[in-house]
Amino acid sequence: MSKPHLPNDEFFSFLESLLTKQSGSSRGSIFLTQKRFPSPVTKGESQPAESETPASSPPLILIRASNGKHKDTKVKASTVVKPEEIEAFYRRYAETCKAGMVGLKKRDRSAKKKGKAKGKK
Repeated sequence: MSKPHLPNDEFFSFLESLLTKQSGSSRGSIFLTQKRFPSPVTKGESQPAESETPASSPPLILIRASNGKHKDTKVKASTVVKPEEIEAFYRRYAETCKAGMVGLKKRDRSAKKKGKAKGKK
């Protein structure tokens, strides 16, 4: 069974602590994902097709954050954002991510490093 989604404020607290923790370590990744969240279907109703949904009602958005580690040390959280809260949420989400990513190092994607990794086999 999956964990319930966090309220937006708790999700931001989790994200801030995750970014702080990862920026303090020498290695690690943070995965941030977002996708449409299917609206709940009541009993006796069928799920409408994608083309049948009215354009006037934007979908809920599911936001996830994880450290991407293996099962024993993995931490993850998610929240659902309502259409009327999207602008305020993304404004705070961007501020939180920018502030937390200051201490993170950019991944080295140089060809020189790739060549060394291939030669080790």
